[in-house]
Amino acid sequence: MPTIAIVGAGPGMGLAIARTFGSRGFDVALIARTKEKLETLVDQLGREGITAAAFPADILDRASLTDALDAAKSRFGGIDVLEYSPAPHSPVPGLTLAVPSEVTVDNLQPHIEYNLYGAITAARTVLPGMREAGAGTLLFTTGGGSVDPVPMFGNVNAAAAALRNWVINLDKELAGSGVHAAHVVINVWIGENGPEGAPTATPEQIAPLYWDLHESRDRSEAVFNA
Repeated sequence: MPTIAIVGAGPGMGLAIARTFGSRGFDVALIARTKEKLETLVDQLGREGITAAAFPADILDRASLTDALDAAKSRFGGIDVLEYSPAPHSPVPGLTLAVPSEVTVDNLQPHIEYNLYGAITAARTVLPGMREAGAGTLLFTTGGGSVDPVPMFGNVNAAAAALRNWVINLDKELAGSGVHAAHVVINVWIGENGPEGAPTATPEQIAPLYWDLHESRDRSEAVFNA
């Protein structure tokens, strides 16, 4: 069975992506901070006939993220697809918002750690095995601000844009290796209770885009718009 590792797994996009790949024969490794939340998702997927396992890790603790991915590789015999989409739905210590004129090293660095350094750590953990196998997919997610920044997210957007740049460049480096990297831009509010007038979409509407990127392998970026 091929395996997808979902870093930042939750009951929204993470679960939808797990179902999208799991229904197509993938085992699923779920990685996030909260063990209880992950175990709930594992049980839910299991009832749907999808084999999943929980690997708790703090993305801001690079050693714990590496350990979780290594444990997933041991459990499932390798990782064929990595999907990285951490999105804090509860306060994460050190992560604050700042408009561009108020961005400082101190309020930007945690977002760099969360978005870019976490992604690099995850990729470097699974990439050697993918290169050896001559096959693999690396998928990374940001919001629309990585392409069209919004002032209230000045520090977040800067970190997300750095991740986007790195992913697209990584895919160029990997050309011809059998390993594919791609960036997903979600340019809508996911789910309910979004800002008035904002375009929205459900996780189930967005998740098939990840499968398309895994299958097509000819694009380093895809944008989901309403």
